[in-house]
Amino acid sequence: MEQNLIVQLSDEKYEYDVHSIVKAFFPERNVKVFSDFTESEEAEIEIGISEESCRIRIHVKDEEQNRKPVEQALDFRTIPPADRKNAFKALLYTSLREYTGVSLPWGNLTGIRPTKIAYGMLEEEKTEAEIVEHMMSEHFVSRDKAALSVDIASRERELVKKIQDGEGYSLYIGIPFCPSTCLYCSFTSYPIGGYRKLVDQYVDCLIREMEYTAKEFAGKRLDSIYIGGGTPTTLSAEQLDRLIRALYQHFDFTTVREFTVEAGRADSVDREKLEVLFGHNVSRISINPQTMKQATLDCIGRKATVEQVKWAYGLAREIGFDNINMDIILGLPGEREEDVRHTIEEIKRLKPDSLTVHSLAIKRASRLSQWIQENGISTLRNTDETMEIARAGALDMGMKPYYLYRQKNMSGNFENVGYAKPGKYGLYNILIMEEMQTIVALGAGSITKRVYPDGRIERCDNVKDVVLYIEKIDEMIERKKRLFCDESEQS
Repeated sequence: MEQNLIVQLSDEKYEYDVHSIVKAFFPERNVKVFSDFTESEEAEIEIGISEESCRIRIHVKDEEQNRKPVEQALDFRTIPPADRKNAFKALLYTSLREYTGVSLPWGNLTGIRPTKIAYGMLEEEKTEAEIVEHMMSEHFVSRDKAALSVDIASRERELVKKIQDGEGYSLYIGIPFCPSTCLYCSFTSYPIGGYRKLVDQYVDCLIREMEYTAKEFAGKRLDSIYIGGGTPTTLSAEQLDRLIRALYQHFDFTTVREFTVEAGRADSVDREKLEVLFGHNVSRISINPQTMKQATLDCIGRKATVEQVKWAYGLAREIGFDNINMDIILGLPGEREEDVRHTIEEIKRLKPDSLTVHSLAIKRASRLSQWIQENGISTLRNTDETMEIARAGALDMGMKPYYLYRQKNMSGNFENVGYAKPGKYGLYNILIMEEMQTIVALGAGSITKRVYPDGRIERCDNVKDVVLYIEKIDEMIERKKRLFCDESEQS
């Protein structure tokens, strides 16, 4: 059973950062942050924040460690108000580092993408050395991770420089169905077996959202299209054909630089479906093993076997796809370095065009959270060595890192990195992660982001439930209309 770690915090506006940093140091504990703390609670970390000062006391109970309490304080009166949050995060991080003797690879970074920092400083014409030093001194990021951020940001700048004119947008279409739900999954996804009769209606609603979007963005340049999920290939070949024909009917494809469809689950793929995608000029697909260890696939409830993955990949090559991505996840239950090494060697034999390396993220909405309570978090192992095995394997295949993002509660406090061969980089992945342009998202559970010229971002979401999405499709379209309505029209 996961043991609670109670944090007393006097200012609720710091709650997110406190939870993220403390959880990174104590992944095996269920961190609870109370800003309305009562004396009946027994706090192991006490944080007092006022206009004048900040004080931290750490005395976490641990039967296996005999650690001395750590107490630190900071005088806010000497720090400009705009810099106090960063100063507080630095104090909390260094206090926890002193208490545990552990340094985190990404330091105290929370709520911001590391590459965004590097990208911004590159735009200011800072050198790589200056950026690395800044990330190390201001955020306690390791030298290797800081250098990785700069490397990726430099590549991103080169890839997107031709579309940073504010005239383009991208389209995301969500298919929230899967053959089954994996242990770790928290995405909007429903077992296709129970929803098969609703899929045609769902596609009807997607087409209605397409019709609105095409009119709203008439005259704008469509740069990329991404059909994700869920698993888009849970749709029948006929349904996929109807969906993509509607895209061609409503949008100008002459400007589209990338058209991606996830075929992530090999147990949802067949020749007819892949031929539909290839026939409609889908330029990039993803066939995702997650691991090449069959026992792990059985454990996480991923029904596609290792042999099915190899078969689906070979079939896609036979049909003619020349840009295939594969995803793997590090830190899956019971997997060790030798398992990751085996997975990488099997993937190297297949020779995909890109490899996305995920660090397992523990989401409360997934079944994995309950699994950890029953089996313990120690069975989830992601280390510097496993990350290096994956990185080295990608480099051996001629790939370079081109995008990176982090999530809360990632195993080992690591990151997700996309690697690809030159010319096979996933444009949409960069655009969505770096929030460089407007992404119009269609389908249940999808979130549309409007990016303004000044960098401001506004969002609107579609309801997650498939039945509600179908019933409320007019409301979903109205939400987009309000988001994209000009200020003059709102007044």
